[in-house]
Amino acid sequence: MSDTHDPAQPCTRVGGDALSPADPTPGMTRQVALHTETMWSGTVDTEAGAVSGWHHHGDHDTTLYIVSGTMRLESGPNGEHVVEAGPGDFLRVPAGAIHRESNPGGATSRAVIVRCGSGTPTVNVDGPARVDEP
Repeated sequence: MSDTHDPAQPCTRVGGDALSPADPTPGMTRQVALHTETMWSGTVDTEAGAVSGWHHHGDHDTTLYIVSGTMRLESGPNGEHVVEAGPGDFLRVPAGAIHRESNPGGATSRAVIVRCGSGTPTVNVDGPARVDEP
């Protein structure tokens, strides 16, 4: 067994009312439940019609589980790749992928976030990844 794991360490619980405000991006409200050296988990709420600022999650691979509402991600060169998800769907944001989220629906959306990686969990940037025109 690896020296980095403690088999006697107990499992823990974080109540939904114990989440704390987290790394802001314009247009989104994040709350953190747990944050270790290699993992970040929490929630994100996006108001109906809101569009976040462009950002990436550094060295973190991110998975979102959509609890309610609709989430749209724009990413890729010039932000032209678009995916939409609803309740029960999962979205993946690769480490370093510049993207923005929006809520095209009529009600606030909520997603559960799990990030695996290290370093700063959110880096806000001015715009999408660019591709030079020939």
